[in-house]
Amino acid sequence: MTTHVLILCTHNSARSVLAEAMLNHLAAKLGKDVRGHSAGSSPSGGVNPNALEVLKSAGVDTGGLSSKSWDEFSHDNAPPLSIVITVCDNAAAEVCPVFHGGKAGQPVKVHWSYPDPGHTVGDEQTVRRAFELTRQAIAYRMLQLLALPLGQMDRASLQAALGDIGRS
Repeated sequence: MTTHVLILCTHNSARSVLAEAMLNHLAAKLGKDVRGHSAGSSPSGGVNPNALEVLKSAGVDTGGLSSKSWDEFSHDNAPPLSIVITVCDNAAAEVCPVFHGGKAGQPVKVHWSYPDPGHTVGDEQTVRRAFELTRQAIAYRMLQLLALPLGQMDRASLQAALGDIGRS
């Protein structure tokens, strides 16, 4: 059974999109039945071009990436979510809609904070480096998530393990 992971950031234009793409890329490489999705409470309507550039440079498919509302994941026909990860402090503080977790009930929710690379001040090289470092940091945590025995963990163990990853 596929483990669906929703990554949230307010505007769904950079960090959450980087996380969705990296999770799907790494899961495919490792043969894991995990599917990443991303959304935001106030989607910007577009993906930051710097996010797309660093993903492409890392050999990650960017097809199908878009900025979308978290409302798409709160309907009965949405994928049954096992995990919801917020990646920006604003999204972590927002009241989320109810997400459906299928037979497992409500998904486990965790916050993994990343500075917004879109707020980086500097020349083009400095901004691109900020995006690349964010992509790398996200990839590191996604690899840790994918190393977990997701199908065998109870809710409390999963919550604790994901919290530990967020503190690393």
